This record gives sequence, C-alpha cells and structure tokens, in this order.
Amino acid sequence: MTSSAPPGLARFNAVDDPDAAAMLRTVCAGRTWGAAVAGGRPYATVGELLDASDAAMTGLTAADLAEAMAAHPPIGRPAPGDAASAREQSGVRDAERAELLELNLAYQERHGHVFLICATGRTGEEMLAALRERIHHDADTEREIVRTELGKINRIRLTRLVETLSGPAGPGGRRAAMASGATSVSTHILDTSIGRPAVGVVVELAVRSGPGTEWAAHADSLTDADGRCTDLPALPEGTTHARLRFETGPYLTHAFFPEVAVAFAVEPGEHYHVPLLLTPFGYSVYRGS
Repeated sequence: MTSSAPPGLARFNAVDDPDAAAMLRTVCAGRTWGAAVAGGRPYATVGELLDASDAAMTGLTAADLAEAMAAHPPIGRPAPGDAASAREQSGVRDAERAELLELNLAYQERHGHVFLICATGRTGEEMLAALRERIHHDADTEREIVRTELGKINRIRLTRLVETLSGPAGPGGRRAAMASGATSVSTHILDTSIGRPAVGVVVELAVRSGPGTEWAAHADSLTDADGRCTDLPALPEGTTHARLRFETGPYLTHAFFPEVAVAFAVEPGEHYHVPLLLTPFGYSVYRGS
C-alpha cells in the first residue's frame, strides 16, 4: 500500500509508534487525536493522512479539545521557541499585538481557554475581527468553531511535517550543499539516555555577519525519525557566525535544560555538521562530518 507513497509520508509510515507519537505531538498536543492518526498508518497519500486527521478531530470530546488547545499560545504572543506558532502568526503587526492580547484575556475569562484560530494567511486585523465576534458566542457554538480551526491548523502542520521528512537526509544532502559552493549547516540529535535519535525537536538556525552584530533568524526545522534536520537552507553570503538553538524542553520529561544553544564561526564554502548528544541532565556538541 505504501510503496508509491511520497518519500516523507513513507518515512512517517515506517517509524515505530513512539516516534510517530513524538512527531504528531509537534503538530497537535491532543493525545487522542495523535493516537488515532498514528493508528491509521500506513497512508498511501497525503490526502489520506489529512482525511484521517479530520476524522480524528470530529471524534474529540470537550476534554480532548481542551488538551489540544492548551499547547497553543495566545494570538500575538507566540511562546519563545515555538517556531510553528511564530510562523503562523507572522501576519500580526506590532501595532495590533496589544489589542489582540487584551481581547484574548477577555475571551479566556469568558470561555475558559485561549482564543484559537488558524492564523496562517490571515492578517492581524482579520484575527481581531474574528475575536470581536467570537467572544460573544455561547460555549457550544465556540467549541465547534475551535474544532474546525484546530483541524485546519493540524492539516497545515501535517503537510509541513511530511515535507520536512521528504528532505535530503544525511551525507547526500550535505554533499549537494558542498558541491554548490554554499556555506551550509546540518545537525542531528542523539538521545544518549536511550540510545535513539531525538524525534520532533524544534531547531532554529540564526546567523550574523560579524562579532557583536545582531543575530537574525534564518530558518527553523524539525528533527525527523533519524533525529536529523533535513531542510536547513544554505547560509546567506557574508555570514561569519551561525547559531543552532534546540528546543529540548518539550522533548524531555523534567528537562534540566529547556533549550540548548550553540554558536560557532563559519567560513565561506564550508559545511558544518554540528550534532547534539543529549540527556535529561547534560549535553555535548561537536563539529562532525
């Protein structure tokens, strides 16, 4: 059934249940939803995967929805390190954030949970208009709107997950970057406490053009079933330093280090493979090959 599945989907189909669950938690925190989607594997097409997501969403109870919503930050204030929410809320302008946060608080006081909307492609003004309208809804009406919006978010994030898993993994991708003459960075994470790759960890890549200059966000990625980030783009011309920031807190239970950041100097045309060896109470990094 999966022989003709796209590469990223085939990799998702092939991972074991714990890794699939970890991947799906980066899409949606709802355990019931994740168990249903993981249990429906293998999927022949991305459309089948998205249909399974929709079906799982339909069956969620009010408690399941509350669990899924709890991981979403308020509109206008993505949590530090939440690359997905920051990307989805990119349409919010600084001038709109204060009103969004004020209305969010009023909404939460009335409904008991964060205002949830599929922010991808929406402007801040559009989200403000939706918030002003929905704050007056009764609980049952609002719950079904949340179910629909969460379903949209999950479809977008699932599609991105499959695209991420489709990227060139390992040495092949590195050789391609080196052949192009670009300066490039790759990484992988090994959880040495269990001897397995760390799956579903958000990794952010930032760059700067000289000592003391400001860091600029360059890309974000998600570790795949091999613990690798396969879609980090080449560094901009003039980059002198790069920084990898690993969002380890959501991956590790009772993590002592909620994040790990490592900055390093780069030279034009070189490739830098910087693996992270991780345990709940320690870590090490090195330049690999």
